[in-house]
Amino acid sequence: MRAELGSRAAADDGALLTPGSGRSLLSRLDGVRRFLVRTALILAIGFLVAFAFISRIVEFILRPLQQVLPQGDRLVYLQSTDAFMLYLKISAIAGAVLASPYILWQVWRLSVPVVSPRIRRLAVACLAGATLLFLLGAAFAHLVVFPWVWRFLAGFATDYMRFAPEIGPAFSLYAKILIAMGLTFQMPVVVFFLARAGLVTHRTLIHYGRYAILAAFVIGAIATPPDVVSQVLLAAPLLGLYGLAVGIAWLFGTRTRVDD
Repeated sequence: MRAELGSRAAADDGALLTPGSGRSLLSRLDGVRRFLVRTALILAIGFLVAFAFISRIVEFILRPLQQVLPQGDRLVYLQSTDAFMLYLKISAIAGAVLASPYILWQVWRLSVPVVSPRIRRLAVACLAGATLLFLLGAAFAHLVVFPWVWRFLAGFATDYMRFAPEIGPAFSLYAKILIAMGLTFQMPVVVFFLARAGLVTHRTLIHYGRYAILAAFVIGAIATPPDVVSQVLLAAPLLGLYGLAVGIAWLFGTRTRVDD
C-alpha cells in the first residue's frame, strides 16, 4: 500500500512537470510578469538616458527647420509648459527606441518555446528587414522630405507675414511624416508575407500598378504640403518600393509554387 501511494505521488508530480500542465502554465505566467517588470524598467532607463541628451536630440530633429528660418530667428512656444512637455514627449519616444532591442530580445525569448525553428528563422529575417526599411524611411524623411517641406512653408513669408513656427506643431508634423515614411517602407515585408502565403502574385501587383501610382500620389498629397515637388518626393520612393515588392512577389511566389 505504501509503495502504491508513493508511485501515485510520483506520477502526480510528473504530470505537473509536463508541458501544458498547471505548473508549466504558472512558470510561463511568471515569465510574462518578469518580462513586464523588466520592460517597464528598461523603458524608464531609456527615458532617463534620452532626457540627459534631450538638447542634442531636439537640435537634431529641428535642425532642418532652423536652417530655413531667417538669420537670428528661432522656433517659438506660446505656452509656458510647451517646451518642457515637448522635451518629455521626445524623451519618451527616444527612450522607447533605445529600449526596443532589449524588449524585442525578451519577446523573442518568450516566443521561442512555442514556435517552430522554421518560423523563428522567418521571423528573424522579417524583423531585420522591417527594422532596416523603417530606418531607411525615417532617414529619407529627415534628410530629404523635411528640408523641402520647411522651405516650402517658409516661402509664404512676406513683409506683413513672418514665419515663426511653434515647436509643438512643428514636431507633430515631423512625427507624422516620419511614421508615415517608416510604415510605407514596410511594403516589401508585407508583400513577402502575402507572397509566401499565396495571397498575392507579381502578376496581381503588375495588374494593379496604375492604382498603385494613383495611391502613391494621393498619399503624397495628404502627408505633405500642397505642392508638386514635395508630393513627388514622397511618391517616388513609394513607387520604387512597389517595384521592389513586385520583384519579391515574383521571387518568393515562384519559389513557393515550385516547392509545392
